[in-house]
Amino acid sequence: KMLRVLHTRQGQKAEVALERVQQAAIQNKIIFSDLMEACKVCSLGQITKALFEVGGQYRRNM
Repeated sequence: KMLRVLHTRQGQKAEVALERVQQAAIQNKIIFSDLMEACKVCSLGQITKALFEVGGQYRRNM
């Protein structure tokens, strides 16, 4: 229920915040400040999905 409320209230703001995070990642910029702003209006799942869309699955270098 809380996620539905978050998505309903922050819909447009969340889209903008996620786009900023994605663009920063694509441009190989430091994404920390954009992530902190996105955390205010997005769920962890939304942020994870947005980063996965532009970067794929994380693989640790060995």
